[in-house]
Amino acid sequence: MLRGSFALVCFVFGSAILYGGVTPKPAPSPPEIQHIIQTFTQKETNFATARQNYTWQQTINLREVDPPGGSYLLTEDVGFDLQGKRTSTVTYAPVATLQNIMLTEQDEEDFQNIMPFVMTNSTRDQYLVQYLGWEKVDEIGCYVFSVKPKKLTKDMKRYFDGEIWVDDRDFQIVKTYGVGVGHLGHGADQAFPKFVTYRQQIDGKYWFPVYTYSDSTLHWKDGQQQKIKLVVRYTNYKRFKANSTIKYGSVQPDTSDKGATNKQQ
Repeated sequence: MLRGSFALVCFVFGSAILYGGVTPKPAPSPPEIQHIIQTFTQKETNFATARQNYTWQQTINLREVDPPGGSYLLTEDVGFDLQGKRTSTVTYAPVATLQNIMLTEQDEEDFQNIMPFVMTNSTRDQYLVQYLGWEKVDEIGCYVFSVKPKKLTKDMKRYFDGEIWVDDRDFQIVKTYGVGVGHLGHGADQAFPKFVTYRQQIDGKYWFPVYTYSDSTLHWKDGQQQKIKLVVRYTNYKRFKANSTIKYGSVQPDTSDKGATNKQQ
């Protein structure tokens, strides 16, 4: 954000599956830590693939709090076009009234990919991952890891820098806390929010991002500052299914009564 780091607040997602009587795990050995990292990275890779078959709605609500200012609100449906390509359609976007900050391409990238952070086999080597300990998140036992980029490339790529909580049973990320970072170029004056993102189990298998929150004061090099609040909600996850029949080497629409269905498992 131009003219523009957020503080963690507690948020409990009530519909998550709770584990009763959680027993702290003993500290894992170095080989066990590497095995845990490999396991949850593979699980995250599987999740990233599965998420590509889902549609959902995403709402971003940003407010300038102190000094009082304006707001930014955007709701978009993330889905597919007729060719099956991923699309994002804005469904509600009143005129932004922000007075003291300006959203940039980096902010948009963080909204889409850094706040709902996923670490896969293809991105694992970009990060330094260090085991920090074990703790509970909403009665779920979790291994906690520090995740930092090895280097910031000059291609303006965005990275996650912070901590992740990995469920010690399913080995999937259930919470992230950090900030989006990246090379901005010479003379750029931007600051980016720290945020906390919680996930919830969808369809009884994968943990999907459902809520991102930030509440903090942004600081710039010239000494100016602005307190803001940010909420990002990811809702209405539905698995996308399209039935088709193959005839003479081409794909034809299925004309049965079932048709194409969007169903939340």
